[in-house]
Amino acid sequence: MSRRAAIIRSNRLGRAGRAVALLAFVVLSSSCLSGSDALRDTGSSRVREPIAFPDTNVILVGAASRVATVPGGSPWAGTGDGPQRLGVGSTTEPIEPERDCSPRVPDDLRVSTTAPSEAGIEISQAVYPCAHEVGLAPVSDAAAIATLVSRGIRGPLLLVDSWVEPPLMIELRRLAPDRIVAAGLDRRAFSYALADFALEMVTVDEQATIPFGGAPHDRVWIVDNTEPATPLAALGHQIGVGVVAATEDLRAASPEEREMIFGASRVEVLFDLGEDAAWQLEVIRRGDEIPGGGLLMFEPGRGDPGRNRRLVAMYGHPATTTLGVLGEQGPEAGIERLRSIAGGYDGDGYTVLPTFEIIATVASAAPGRDGDYSGETARDAIRPWIEAAAANDVYVVLDLQPGRTDFLTQARIYEEFLRLPHVGLALDPEWRLKPDQVHLNQIGTVDAAEINRVIDWLAGIVRREALPQKLLIVHQFRLSMITNRSGIRTPPELAVLIHMDGQGSLGAKYGTWDTLTAGTGADRFHWGWKNFYDEDSPLATPEQVLELTPTPVFVSFQ
Repeated sequence: MSRRAAIIRSNRLGRAGRAVALLAFVVLSSSCLSGSDALRDTGSSRVREPIAFPDTNVILVGAASRVATVPGGSPWAGTGDGPQRLGVGSTTEPIEPERDCSPRVPDDLRVSTTAPSEAGIEISQAVYPCAHEVGLAPVSDAAAIATLVSRGIRGPLLLVDSWVEPPLMIELRRLAPDRIVAAGLDRRAFSYALADFALEMVTVDEQATIPFGGAPHDRVWIVDNTEPATPLAALGHQIGVGVVAATEDLRAASPEEREMIFGASRVEVLFDLGEDAAWQLEVIRRGDEIPGGGLLMFEPGRGDPGRNRRLVAMYGHPATTTLGVLGEQGPEAGIERLRSIAGGYDGDGYTVLPTFEIIATVASAAPGRDGDYSGETARDAIRPWIEAAAANDVYVVLDLQPGRTDFLTQARIYEEFLRLPHVGLALDPEWRLKPDQVHLNQIGTVDAAEINRVIDWLAGIVRREALPQKLLIVHQFRLSMITNRSGIRTPPELAVLIHMDGQGSLGAKYGTWDTLTAGTGADRFHWGWKNFYDEDSPLATPEQVLELTPTPVFVSFQ
């Protein structure tokens, strides 16, 4: 977007029927203002050192001699509480008829810069034909800006950088305000620059805040969650634009901010969020969330109820009890059992998300008709579990045991489920065979390259369907099960988790955990723990699991 050209208009001046346009060259002298360093505390009062200006020539366009009449006040720059006339002359003009300075926000309004002082001038030029009031505050003083917003200004808010630039003075002349309401600036420093304006100084309220989020807005700006966010929020507030201060990942916005983005007819990102911004914005606009709330699996947005989420799962196959506890009951009874199993796993303050981990393809002793030593479960057998989960805020993970075929080939079979916001995927290398291998004669293995093909495909679904972050699990209990593990990609569309699913004594499992989590690049992954009802001796308690480092965020029961 090109920067909107400054609009400089001559003001209609003087008594009725007499128009005067003057061009004045004013030389402002002194040094630059000292910003936030120019204030000091004296008791309970907020006192600022005088703000001065650089030695420069400033072109002022308009009526340099116009006198603003202040009803009931003095035309002299005294110490009264009301608006104060800064300047010379002993006469004032009659009050002119009220001008129509109502803001008119163009449909095609674009802000070409996130520099608050420049953005304020752009907005003023585009929206305000004139102004009864202008708010003026230092761009670096959030409390002063918030004070003006809280007070309510009948006109634009203009912000001062380290000194008063010519564009600011030109815009003030164009607006011809009845008065300037200033906060955080020393009146004495403006005795020359603002000599032709009535100036009202207001005390800075250090507790004042800028309203981020909140009420619905037809238009929303997304700004960088850094220092300029507060002044930009104030500028947006003046013209009815909602402002969201975002991190690098838009999905981390709070529920209130997501609701504001979701409900707006126009959303503009005013800073560079990189190539991920567009699809992340679409995720918010679509409105689907992970069960329990939020768009990020383990790092939910500010204020989300799902912050510090832990999934607790029942593992098994819907049609048999021999492969895990999930098959010991139907979906509805399974949901009730999950609530019992999950007890204690919120002891460290994490929010528990009940989960079904369903074996979708089962390792087979026989090659089967396709010769891959893996049996694919019919989608209709899985569907009731997925539907029950969706109705009860339960997550689902589909587990693959591919035999001699590859993980991606099998994952494609269940794409219709993986396009849902509450369904993730698990890869089990133990059952990934080489062409001459059969199950139980050896432990399977998979290379990071094959895992990455699944990751790329699944991440593509998340982007195309504008889904919340999806969970991808890779099971492991031996280092040899995953070759080149450090090469596994962890794109923002997925939360990639290594699931330690070894069995045996608690001491042996602790040893496996320590070995796997100490591997190269282990801190790039989330981590999970598995309990076996029959094979573990003893079964780890919730307290023992939660004491592990790194903290497990996925715990399953078989």
